[in-house]
Amino acid sequence: MSAQPDHTPATPYAPTPGPPAELLVRLRADRRAERWVPAFEAEWAAALEESRRTNTSYEVVHVWQARLVSAQAVDAFVASGHDESGFVDVAELRGRRRL
Repeated sequence: MSAQPDHTPATPYAPTPGPPAELLVRLRADRRAERWVPAFEAEWAAALEESRRTNTSYEVVHVWQARLVSAQAVDAFVASGHDESGFVDVAELRGRRRL
């Protein structure tokens, strides 16, 4: 019998940063970073806390990805002076779907 282990210990698993970290990089690069980064970080922290009971943390990532992707179109719409009072909040629609 040898005093040396017959196998090498497995390296501990280190998850890749993934979509939340990639999204945070994109948010930090946006002109709205001063407002959006703290808001995302707060929502992400709350989602992680909630995900201990449910599996909804990535919904925060999806919502913020959608905000980032649509930001330029929203800016153009607002700059055009069109009336937006008849629109429904997407978050409200998403909440209705779960009911």
